[in-house]
Amino acid sequence: MILSAYQPYFCPYPAFFYKAHLSDVFVILDEVQFPRGTTWITRNRLKNHQGLLWMTVPVWKRGLGLQRIGAVRICHEGRWANKFLASFEAAYAKAPYFAEHRDFLGEVFSAKYQRLIDLNMAIIQRLKGLLRIGARFVKLSELGIEGAGERLLIEICQRTGASQFLAQRPARKFLNADVFKEAGIQIRFFNPPSPVYPQLWGPFLPNLSAWDLLFNCGPKAHDILIGST
Repeated sequence: MILSAYQPYFCPYPAFFYKAHLSDVFVILDEVQFPRGTTWITRNRLKNHQGLLWMTVPVWKRGLGLQRIGAVRICHEGRWANKFLASFEAAYAKAPYFAEHRDFLGEVFSAKYQRLIDLNMAIIQRLKGLLRIGARFVKLSELGIEGAGERLLIEICQRTGASQFLAQRPARKFLNADVFKEAGIQIRFFNPPSPVYPQLWGPFLPNLSAWDLLFNCGPKAHDILIGST
């Protein structure tokens, strides 16, 4: 069984789901430390007439010290959710398949989730279904495992019965294959794809949120993603 893991990105890019496609079990690392600086867990990129469209979910950090990702709370002061919806509409109203997703976007950004993980997982699960990804998604918090680094990853594999751990090739310099081998786990590496597809607003921009792929390509998004290598 092949297992891989990722932090719960906000509106993840296509390679996030390609990694899940290559896996039997995909573990969402919601119990690891929330990064202090800028992070894909709170923001991602789409595209509008000016080029890159950055969207960032405001969260509470000041005075809270180190937080687990699963404990981070969304700051609902201001009108960021309304601004998000207006930005989606302005950027993608003319995209061929945007209308199919308008209701979901309205619901998810109006729900006022208290925890960031709940917002991100609602979006991740939606994108997983739309992209027809068959892997079983499991949150680290559901496994009851504590640890860090390689030891955490090995324990996740052992708890789930995985014999192979899948990682992006750039992670090779951070992971000791011998440590995994001693635990009876094989590491497999892959190169994350960057699919090219029709976009609005001028020259193609790679590695945007998977929403951009779905708004522009609809039911073809799965085949574009899977056939991108």
